[in-house]
Order: sequence, then C-alpha cells, then structure tokens
Amino acid sequence: TITVSTPLTDNSYGTLVSGGNRFELGFFTPEGSEKRYLGIWYYYNKLNIPRTVVWVANRDEPLVDPCVGVFGIADDGNIKIWCDGDTGVGVPVSTLDTSRSSNRSLQLLDSGNLVLVDGQHDKRLWQSFDYPTDTFLPGMEMNDHTKLTCWNSSTDPGVGYYTFGRDQGVYTILKRTTVHWKSGEPGPFPLLNNDLPSIVAQIFLNSDTGLNQQNSQSVRNFITYPNNTRPPSFYHNSRILMNSSGEIQYYNDSTDGGGRWLWSAPQTRCSVYDSCGKFGICNNLEDKPMCQCPPGFKPTSSEDWRNREYSEGCERMESIKCNQNQTDKFMNLTLARPGGQVLPFDRAQKGADCQKECLDNCKCEAYWYTDRNITDRDTGKPAAKCWIWTAQLENLHGDYTDNNRLYLSLRVSSSAVEPGNTLSQRFKKKSRRIYVIVVAISVGVVLALCCIYILYRRKMKAKGRENRGRTDRLMLFSNESERQVNDLMMHENNQGSIDVPFYNLDVILSATDNFSDANMLGRGGFGPVYKGKFPGGSEIAVKRLSSFSGQGIEEFRNEVILIAKLQHRNLVRLLGYYQSNCLLLDWNQRFNIILGIARGLLYLHQDSRLRIIHRDMKTSNILLDEDMNPKISDFGLAKIVEGKETEASTNRVVGTYGYMSPEYALDGKFSIKSDVFSFGVVMLEIISGKKNTGFYNPQQVLNLLGYAWGLWIENKAIELVDPVVVESCEECEVMKCINVGLLCVQEDPNDRPSMSTVVVMIGSENTTSLPNPTKPAFVVRRHHSSTSSSTSTKPATISTNLLTVSMEEGR
Repeated sequence: TITVSTPLTDNSYGTLVSGGNRFELGFFTPEGSEKRYLGIWYYYNKLNIPRTVVWVANRDEPLVDPCVGVFGIADDGNIKIWCDGDTGVGVPVSTLDTSRSSNRSLQLLDSGNLVLVDGQHDKRLWQSFDYPTDTFLPGMEMNDHTKLTCWNSSTDPGVGYYTFGRDQGVYTILKRTTVHWKSGEPGPFPLLNNDLPSIVAQIFLNSDTGLNQQNSQSVRNFITYPNNTRPPSFYHNSRILMNSSGEIQYYNDSTDGGGRWLWSAPQTRCSVYDSCGKFGICNNLEDKPMCQCPPGFKPTSSEDWRNREYSEGCERMESIKCNQNQTDKFMNLTLARPGGQVLPFDRAQKGADCQKECLDNCKCEAYWYTDRNITDRDTGKPAAKCWIWTAQLENLHGDYTDNNRLYLSLRVSSSAVEPGNTLSQRFKKKSRRIYVIVVAISVGVVLALCCIYILYRRKMKAKGRENRGRTDRLMLFSNESERQVNDLMMHENNQGSIDVPFYNLDVILSATDNFSDANMLGRGGFGPVYKGKFPGGSEIAVKRLSSFSGQGIEEFRNEVILIAKLQHRNLVRLLGYYQSNCLLLDWNQRFNIILGIARGLLYLHQDSRLRIIHRDMKTSNILLDEDMNPKISDFGLAKIVEGKETEASTNRVVGTYGYMSPEYALDGKFSIKSDVFSFGVVMLEIISGKKNTGFYNPQQVLNLLGYAWGLWIENKAIELVDPVVVESCEECEVMKCINVGLLCVQEDPNDRPSMSTVVVMIGSENTTSLPNPTKPAFVVRRHHSSTSSSTSTKPATISTNLLTVSMEEGR
C-alpha cells in the first residue's frame, strides 16, 4: 500500500505487488531506451522473463536522468509522479478535487487495477481501469468511451497511431482518424458482420471476474455468460492488446510469463477496412485478383491499380439518372459483406416497395430486401426488411460461402444492363478476346519451347550417354504428365478450373540437383519428397510421384486445388520451406507447434471458405519454417464437405496406419472428429518423441496410445515426456497437453472435442476443469513371436475393402 507518507521511490528499486502476487507496479525502462516510466506488469518469479506491461502512467512524459522518480499521493490528495527533491508540479496522474485528507491510500488489486481509496469513508476515488493505455484486462468496463491506444513502438510506450474502441456496438481500430478495421457493420447482418470471437466478446461484455475486489475473500467461484460457463481462472490471465503494428490481439498469459497468442485482427488482406476503396470488391483467394470493380464500374485510377494500389476504389462508367422516368436499373451482387451508410425503410412490404424507395432517392446507391422476418440484434425487436445505402458502398467482400452471403441490388445506369452490355454478354466478348490472345501467345510459346528443347537435347547429348538417358526418361515422363495435368486442370467439374503456376522440369531438376538422394527429405504415399533451392535462394519442397504409388493425377489435382484456395499461417503454401530434426526442439517450440497445428485444423474445419477434412494428418505432413512455425501439408487425400456437413463415408479408405480413427479404418466413415483423432496421435508423438506405429515396450508390449493411457491411469503420465525436453518443460503445461491428446484419441467420436475446443483448452491456463479421457481406440496388445530366435513384434493387421496405406518415413 502507498500512503501520503510512504510514496514509492525509484532509487530503492522498490515495487508494489498485488496481494495474490499477480501484478506488480514500479518504475521501468523499456529495452533500448534510457527513459523511466511508471507502469503495471504481470508479476513473475523468474527474473529473466521480459515484463509484459499492461498500463503506463506517464507514457508521454517519461523521466530522464538525473531525475529520481517518486510516485505517490501529493499534498493536494492527487496521484502524481515527481522527481525526488523537486517541489514542482510533476506529472499528474489523477485530477481530483483538492483534499488535505491523510486517509487516502493506493492499492494494487489482483485484477491489475490500481485504486485510490479514501479510508475514512471507505470509498474508491479513482482507478486505473478507467484510464487504460494499450491493454484491456478482465474486469475493465468496455463502453463507447473506452479507448486502447497502442505504443509508439515496441520499445516506446508513447501514444501511437492506432486506437481501438467501440461505437454503436461495433468494435473499430482507427489509424489516427481513418478506419483500419471493423468487427462488423451496423444493419441487419450480424452473421455476416461478426469478426469478433465469442471468447473475446465475452471478455468485453462481462467485466466482473472477481479479481477487482479489495477483499480477496469475496472472489466469486464462477462467471456465467450466455450459453457458456467457465471458471474465473480461465479469464484471469487473458488480455487484449492494441499493438503498434495495427493489430488487436488476444493473449492468454501463464504465470511464468509465457504469453500465448490466440487471435488477432485484421487477419487477411481483405480484413483491413475498405482495402479496395469505394465500390471495390475484395477477394482473399490467391487465384483471383485482390480487388475487382462491379459491372458498370472501372478503377478510379488505372495506373494505381496496375501498381496494386486500390485505395481510390472504383467509379461509375456512367452516372445514374435521378429523374421521374426512373430509367435506372439494378444489378444483383453476391457478397460476403456490404459496408457504407445504410438506413432502414420500415414501410416496405415487398421487394418492389424497397426498389421504388431507392429509385425515388437520388442518394440511393443500392438496396437489400428480404422476405424473412428478422430481429434487430441490439433491441431484439423486429427489424426492417428493406435497407437502403445512401452513400458510396465500401468495404465490400466477395469471397462468400453458402452460409455467408448476401444478394445486394446495386443501382446502375440503364446502359449497363442493355442488350449486349449485360454482365454475361460482356464476359463472353471479353472471353473471346482473351481466347484469341491466349492462342496467339500459346503458339509463340510452343515455338519457343521447341527451339529450347532442341538446344537442350544437344546440350544433354554432350554430357554423356548415362546422364542423357536418365534425363530423356524424365523428359518423356514430364511431357506426358504435363499434358495429363493440364488436361485435368482445365477440365470443368464441380470445382472448376484453377490458375496455378507450372514450373518447367529444367527448373525443378536444377533446384533439386537432378533429384539427388542427398536432397531427399523423406517418402510418403505419393512418393519421395526432395529439398530444393531456386536461383533466387528460396528453399522449396518438391513432391515427386512414384511409379509404385497408390496415388496419382486425381490426388495431385486435389492437393493443388486445396492449397491454392486455402490461406492460413499454419497451412503450407505452394512454395514451402522445410526444416527437419524435430527431436532437437525444446518444449516451448514443441508446444507452439502443437498450438499452430491445432489452429490450422480449426481453419480447415470451421473458418475457411471450404469445409475440409484432411484425412492424412500425421507428423511427417507437418512442415516447419525457419521460425519453427508449423505448416500443414499434403492435401492429396483431403475431402471437401458441403455446407454445414461434418462427416461422410467412403468405400475406399486411404490414409496412414497408426493415425486413422477406428470408425474410418474399419467402417469407412470419416468426419472432422477423424482429424481430431489423428491430431491427438500427432500431439502425443510430439510430447513423447516416439512414433505410434514404431513404439515397442518390452514390458507391456503396447502401442504409444496404450502406453500413454497406462501411464495416465497410474498417475505417471509425466513419464511419457521426451527426456530431451524434461528440463525445459513446465509439468502442469505438459500434463494439460497429455490430457488433451488423450481426449482427442477416445474411441467414440462423440466424446472427442472439436478443434475449436482443443485450441481453447491448449491455450488456457486452467487445467483443473479439463474432462477426464476415456480409454483410447486401438489399445491392443501386440503378440510376441512364437520363435525363440526373434523378439520383434508385429502390429495386428487391419483389413477392409480397398484400404490404401501410406508407409510413413521421417522427412
């Protein structure tokens, strides 16, 4: 406690610690700076852990040498920071009415809230929670006046460019005065406009965590949220940070300083607000241009668009006519999100009424009408069925899905929809022009390739018979494969054609040193995988189809389509970097890999525009980049399921023994819970450093799942941990991961958690509320050989119709 007579002085390096050792207040100097600030940070027992500062009192008025800082209650009863021996004004922290009371004191609560208390009247006069800097903590109140302003940089706590706040129920990031990101838009579209995870919204909307009490004995046991009940400890370590790069980030911090990043926004190029400007439609898909203009519009600046600068957006080719003849027409746009100034029109009883209101309003740019009865998300009362956009449309998103789309009627001049100028007819004309251009270019390219091929053959002939013969065979195989792949890629089916880069064989041969054995990383069901390097220095992983593979062109096409269409920081891209030797990773690296894989699977199952079941999740399909970030790869066996479906069945079971769930391996039924099972196996392999299918225990002769289960029921699960990482791991965190892993490999798919639940459980500090797992699947004893000359064991054989098994080797 800090009183009028006992201020906190910097020269003694004293600090104020909350009663439960959760937060600490004191003077600090950011790394690379010589200035002193007064702040609050998480209290850590380990001195070598960097501070996670959550509040700064003098962010724009730091102390500099030779000033020795003093923090306390001044003579006028206000909180101030001043220099020792200086009788000047100092830096005011509070601006209360002057009072000579000596009963005032400062207390730091376990919530991280610094409070000024009048002991005589037992009244709280001031609290730091009313004046946050860049961090929101559970217990703070989020209202339209609450603002989080980022640091100027990671080493400068001064006020930065980005501010996070709430306005009319919509959360917004401002870059100075310009909108940088919004969680949604006002209007009747809550499902289309909600970019805020429920757990973050709960932290904002439910402020009482029980830690903001002066008397620690009055802490409540549970907090109740709509459709959700979690213990307070789940939220105690949560924080939401507005960082200096313009991202709002959600962390769950452990008591040892290990902050876990779980969510941030904006996440994609289209998440940045109005990234394509007025009337511009943004797409996150890599096989499409980022920004497009709707029919009847053109780029405001064609030069800027060629330079990939889209902020000026699009403009009308012909102005709309505001007259009584009502000659303007409407063109339907299918969008994932509409933005701009939108107003309700309550009197519309049918679509024609809504259209007429738009035509009668010279400012109307578009309208939306629905026959369904909808409810206002703020009041709960019936909402208007007709909505009118009275200003230029902005922040339009075009990457819609079946469950996330809206049909908007865009007002255009009549000429934009005249015969010969409709969207389809203009597209056909443009397609014919493109066809002529493509044919001409193709002929030129073929002639050039013929010349190059002749020169190449002559060059290869000079290198000798052996090398020439090997290369000729590769060329014949490549030419035939290229023809098959091109034919298949251009074939129209349910998923359409796809625009992906096609590399010449010479480039691949050069990058991999003619598929040298020294560059082989491993082998999967598709064939060997080689490490290579392009002339620019980019390192790549090349999959080469084996003649003995059970997979072929169809699986190749499936993988290319999915990788091209899916984007996530934990999914591999067409050009990937591979880092081997996972056994040398410490525990923190392994934990972050586990969490990254979980996020990647969650994206496939729930957050991507396609609902994907991977079906071949295993450790050898996890690639690591140079920063040890995991990338999920090998989508050759992945399946797309429609709409809200989460399961399917097949007569052709494909996958890898040891990772397939029992319902899939035995009955051909697969679902997102099949991927959860495979993830659980991968998780236990990463923890133990052992493979499930290659694990042999001479005493118990069980597979890895059975071995882990045996240790769990004997309360010896910690013995599962790889000895290499025992010294670097936290026991409670390891036990939590083992618990989650065993939950994932339970025999009944309904008992396994979803990947969204897995991500929350892994990232949470609370381990006491995790459910106990039931017995895993495939926990069977292996039989010893009956001959005395051999002590090796063989796994029991599983057979089913058309079972294809990938023999796994380490990459």
